[in-house]
Amino acid sequence: MRIAFFGDVMGKSGTDAVINYIQSNKTKYKFDFVVVNGENAAYGFGINQGICDQFFNAGVNVITLGNHTFARRDDIAIFEREKRLIRPLNYPKGTPGRGFVITDIPFLNKKIMIVNLMGRIFMEANDDPFSKIDELLNQYKLKVNVDAIFIDFHAEATAEKTALARYLDGRISAIIGTHTHVPTVDLQILQNGTGFLSDCGMCGDYDSCIGMDDKAPIRRFLSKVDAHAKMTPALKEATVCGVVVDINENGLCKDIQTIRVGGFLKEQKDYNPL
Repeated sequence: MRIAFFGDVMGKSGTDAVINYIQSNKTKYKFDFVVVNGENAAYGFGINQGICDQFFNAGVNVITLGNHTFARRDDIAIFEREKRLIRPLNYPKGTPGRGFVITDIPFLNKKIMIVNLMGRIFMEANDDPFSKIDELLNQYKLKVNVDAIFIDFHAEATAEKTALARYLDGRISAIIGTHTHVPTVDLQILQNGTGFLSDCGMCGDYDSCIGMDDKAPIRRFLSKVDAHAKMTPALKEATVCGVVVDINENGLCKDIQTIRVGGFLKEQKDYNPL
């Protein structure tokens, strides 16, 4: 099984780039399942129905979110309507939506579970991600009732991401970090077979301040008067950042490689998932 995952999609530039990449390469690189973190897709904050439709029509199977999940409050019903759109599992009880989804891949005769979690260090006050994922994994186990378990861990602190990955090593197929909008180089398969990357980076314009036009962020740092200057996504050509994870028959990670193409960053020249 081959899973392609694309990190925080930032605004129109990132949305267009990811959609173009998926449409051009899903068949070429034999992606069996595609996951996108879309929490910054709508003008930099949240997601809306129109963008969900664009992603799904392009071949995306599941969309994950993060700390901007509810930035677009005009359509909260989207979280009940769209079963393929998930928000962090460890949001408090009663929060709209769901934190995981289990999907059949009929042509492989496989069942995959995608989970969205959010960190707590330097982030919002949410439920403990460690205990919440434990509760879920008590119900769903690799090769018992699901064939693969993939986690998008939306978190700020590298230590928290690494700790959770090692805590779950051998119980899940892969855990990939999002949120910082900066790709890390610690791609690895852990000792017990779980694929891990601290942060796969954003899909957006890197000639910017983590995807935002740099004028407002700089003003925010320079002056308290401009502390709430409105930020807007940068719109030049986006770099597409993500990972491709190959899963063994035992549900663990066989291979994991990064995607980094187009835009401002140096491309990942050795990417060859075939």
